[in-house]
Amino acid sequence: MFEKLRGPFKKVIAPIARGLVSLGVTADMVTVAGAVGTIIVAVVTGVTGWMVPGTLVLALLVIFDSLDGSVAAITTGGTKFGAFLDSTLDRIADWAVLVAVMLFFYLHSDWWTHSASASAPDYVSYIGIGCALYAIMTSFVTSYARARAESVGYEAKNGIATRSDRLVIILVGMFLTGLFRNGMWLMAFMVLLAVLGTITVFQRIHEVHKQMNGEEPIQPIVPEARAGAQ
Repeated sequence: MFEKLRGPFKKVIAPIARGLVSLGVTADMVTVAGAVGTIIVAVVTGVTGWMVPGTLVLALLVIFDSLDGSVAAITTGGTKFGAFLDSTLDRIADWAVLVAVMLFFYLHSDWWTHSASASAPDYVSYIGIGCALYAIMTSFVTSYARARAESVGYEAKNGIATRSDRLVIILVGMFLTGLFRNGMWLMAFMVLLAVLGTITVFQRIHEVHKQMNGEEPIQPIVPEARAGAQ
């Protein structure tokens, strides 16, 4: 859904990319820095419960996710290793964000439970953690389906929830939770993420099945540098 915004956004960040290149910064440096920053901020946000500021910083990191691709376009034009590194670190960053969600549910249930109801099951945390775990699985399967399809000559880029969509869902849920200090917001968005993730996996399976039963395999095109598996 949000992948359509990638092109126009690259024009906006082009001056920043040129500035980094003039300082001697490489695309791989940007990739590693972005991933490490995302992991650290995500974990700190989940542990501390600073949802609003943490979400804003994470959103900024996500917005500039394609900056490494712009730097690569100016310098090397993009390398196969760079695209591989970007996709690999994206998977780790995605995992870290969902782990942060689980840490938040585990450590900050006092936001929505009170001493009077302490003996009652904390369904908000249970559902939130369960859906976050499930979302980790669907996000990895979604990316694997695309990579596996391309390895045998087909394409599987479709789906209602690509990486950008999944991150937006998570960050909006985190922001609203911090704003209203109630974990039910994040729980609801985790349920939504789990449902859309499941739909996306089956959409990609269906697409590859349709291609295999129809025309000849689509020869894999070298992916745009730094685009990463979505």
